[in-house]
Amino acid sequence: MTTTPAPMTAFTALHHRPGRPLLLPNAWDHASAAALAAAGHPAIGTTSLGVAAAAGLPDGAAATRAETVRLARRLGRDGFLLSVDVESGFSDDPAEVASLAVELARAGAVGINLEDGRPDGTLAPSGAHAAKVAAVKAAVPELFVNARTDTYWCGCGCGDPEPETDRRLAAYREAGADGAFVPGLSEPAAIARLAGRSPLPLNILWTPTGPGLAELAALGVARVSLGSLLYRSALAAAVATAAAVASGGPVGPVPGYAEVQALSGS
Repeated sequence: MTTTPAPMTAFTALHHRPGRPLLLPNAWDHASAAALAAAGHPAIGTTSLGVAAAAGLPDGAAATRAETVRLARRLGRDGFLLSVDVESGFSDDPAEVASLAVELARAGAVGINLEDGRPDGTLAPSGAHAAKVAAVKAAVPELFVNARTDTYWCGCGCGDPEPETDRRLAAYREAGADGAFVPGLSEPAAIARLAGRSPLPLNILWTPTGPGLAELAALGVARVSLGSLLYRSALAAAVATAAAVASGGPVGPVPGYAEVQALSGS
């Protein structure tokens, strides 16, 4: 008799397939998530920028807790595996971050993305971020915590970010993190070095100028996120379509009304 793994276990397993990284597209509302799930993606993340911008709020400023939870409650009822971007947890208090994690898990989320970058462009002390990770894992042990370090985005004030990245990832692993997300890292040799020594499955943010999915797989990457790319692409497509209509140019194929209506699931 074959049994179906629990959602949280199934999500974790997607990070342990050598040579087959999880491609995680990021949605910003129900329609975008439902469309991605219908296209065959088993797991979908949320994009904090997309959620914030859609609500007219700043990203990375702990301003979208309510919007993030509301979206998770809606998406958690659907059939795909859901990972939620919670910025830095919307609080500096580990207990409050843990409470949020419990709320999201009850809503149906199987993972969260928790970052150590701060709104002022600096990095939180690694110990403070590790405390958040530990609090979340104590409250919801099965929840996949993807510990993001912004050493390559914010800089570490130490020249070479590799040693500081290693130090932080080791601390986050010790605190119980399940994955490591290092956005801004795009140089193939550096990715390969980190993937080879990371104590956690490595998550890389796909960029147009960086390695493609096949190369990232060969470099040892376990998860490839699209971040805010799809949301930004949708904005560009909306503006381009309006311009095409205004100029009398061709408009590319788009989903029909009934097709989009069907994404509501009602």
